[in-house]
Amino acid sequence: MKLVVVSAGLSVPSSTRLLADRLAAAVRRAVPADAPGEAPMDVRVVELRELAVEIAHFFTNGFPGKALAAAQEAVAGADGLIVVTPVFSASYSGLFKSFFDVLDKDALVGKPVLVAATGGSARHSLVLEHALRPLFAYLRAVVVPTAVYAASEDWGAEGLEGRIERAAGELAGLMAGLSSSLSVSGRSAVGASGAAGAACAAVESPGTSRAASEVPAARGGGAGGFEVVPFAEQLAALAPKR
Repeated sequence: MKLVVVSAGLSVPSSTRLLADRLAAAVRRAVPADAPGEAPMDVRVVELRELAVEIAHFFTNGFPGKALAAAQEAVAGADGLIVVTPVFSASYSGLFKSFFDVLDKDALVGKPVLVAATGGSARHSLVLEHALRPLFAYLRAVVVPTAVYAASEDWGAEGLEGRIERAAGELAGLMAGLSSSLSVSGRSAVGASGAAGAACAAVESPGTSRAASEVPAARGGGAGGFEVVPFAEQLAALAPKR
């Protein structure tokens, strides 16, 4: 499995990168032991501060540089993502948003994503819900239920490690499930089509599992052989009898 970590920290060292590394290590621990003969989890970190110039050039000329193109390819090919941003002006940073603006519009469809952020005060923790979660929902990613926010006072305090482990377990579970579903996608497709065919046959054939009394009688005068009753008439029928 491939895990890609996107860190938008700007300083060195960076609390954003520190949180990203802890989350990645927790996901490694949460993923079931590799089967014999399989390669261990491949973890790649994308440092956005190193791509800032190429991202800016992409907006002006429409072509990614070599490093940016490699990052785009890594994100698109990942089985799961960890994304971490510092809080700027009560939201994600401009560099963080710009990177996801230059991805292909379908790059994150159905991809498990763990969102996280760092800030100087716990008062900014809702950035996870009002900014990050809606962004990745719009990109059609699957965002894990637990998001992780680390304020300055959280480092070394109780609670942060628990949130990290819980979120990592959720991401690992989604990644493992996705990997399993892909390995049997052929059989799943056949099974799904067979189930769909059986369902269609049940609907179209008379004398199916539904009792005849449960099936509305067809009456002429409407689309599909059913009568369309105006809403006002239906409402009048509900009025109490005098």
